[in-house]
Amino acid sequence: MTTLGLALMGTGRMADVYGPKINAHPGLRLEVIYNPRITSAQKATDKFGGRPMDDLDAVLADPKIDAVVIATPTDTHVEYIEHVARSGKPIYCEKPLDQSLDRVDRAVAALRDHPVPFMLGFNRRFDPDNAALRDAVARGEIGRVNMLMSWSREPSPPPIAYVRSSGGYFIDATIHDIDLLCWIAGERPVEVMATGSCMFDDQIGAEGDYDMTMTMLKMPSGALVHINNSRACAYGFDQRLEAFGDDGMVQTLNHRDDNLVRWDKASTVARQPLKNFFLERYDQSFYSALDEFHQAVTTDRAPSVTVQDGRDALAISLACSQSAKSGKSVSPSWE
Repeated sequence: MTTLGLALMGTGRMADVYGPKINAHPGLRLEVIYNPRITSAQKATDKFGGRPMDDLDAVLADPKIDAVVIATPTDTHVEYIEHVARSGKPIYCEKPLDQSLDRVDRAVAALRDHPVPFMLGFNRRFDPDNAALRDAVARGEIGRVNMLMSWSREPSPPPIAYVRSSGGYFIDATIHDIDLLCWIAGERPVEVMATGSCMFDDQIGAEGDYDMTMTMLKMPSGALVHINNSRACAYGFDQRLEAFGDDGMVQTLNHRDDNLVRWDKASTVARQPLKNFFLERYDQSFYSALDEFHQAVTTDRAPSVTVQDGRDALAISLACSQSAKSGKSVSPSWE
């Protein structure tokens, strides 16, 4: 197996996700952790290994660095993509590309001018259950697709400081569902309708954002897509998909530590609680996404999640935000 030496950019929550996954992959080697604050880089290397560096040009000039994983705050992604693309290094970047289509178009242009392998981290495509549902739909098991539905409910609202910089619920969270369901459907919506409310955290409402949303996408085929999001859920991290077609239906179910159903004299059903958060529910998907990146780079093929996928998902998310604010249906901007 060909081994890639990686530079991990960033030392926050997503770096904490990717550090262990890089170390667990036999074809990846963590060479460097980059942060412009060397003390932060040092703390991260104390946990995950590699060398701390605070000079990006020096990182990209290092012959031991074969590719870069960008796990920095969203508002830094475009500048880092431009910089890394000019160096000729392959790039894996956390989603979203940015909160602005104009800035995303800068990343698209940089990758057009410097065509390095690029993969966007929509990790939920690589969840085994989600991928199996998509494969079943693609094989025609349910015939023509009529409806796609997703439930994505988080256990509790994030800190208000995070909400303020998130770009809004549709861009921060619904974008995952949008990308996943458009990927399953194999088409982009011609119209979106969305609405939101604030039921759990008044501070989120005071910021002009929502903690509960419903979204509908109308596809060119006529299929309808429904996305149900909530920032609070009393029983854990609720993650389900359903595809309904002419010939049947396929679903994914929530994950638990075990899925045994127990029957006895005292109770009819007793099950373990749901996985608590995305870090537990989608743990395997992050490893599988990095594996896809490794295979693409080492076999000289294009990664399966492209910069255009990221642009499309953002355009739809922005249309959802506009729809929720205006109370009207909106057609996404593809230009």
